Amino acid sequence: MAHHASAKKRIRQDAKRRLRNRYYKKTARSAIQKLREMTTKKDAEAFLPKVISMIDKLAKNNTWHKNKASNLKGQLTRHVAGL
Repeated sequence: MAHHASAKKRIRQDAKRRLRNRYYKKTARSAIQKLREMTTKKDAEAFLPKVISMIDKLAKNNTWHKNKASNLKGQLTRHVAGL
């Protein structure tokens, strides 16, 4: 159990950040899945920049590793190009 005020504050902040990170990660995963399930190239091309933006934001905050983000963006771009 935390005894100092700063340690208690850190616990509170970590809990908030954890929930926020979970929300953003789940939203991005859902968007990626939605993009992969699209069959029309026109819709996928319109949706791709939104998904890439989500991925970049997660990488910027170190929620996802920058290499993971880069790999995902490349895979999704190739997928859309191949439709």
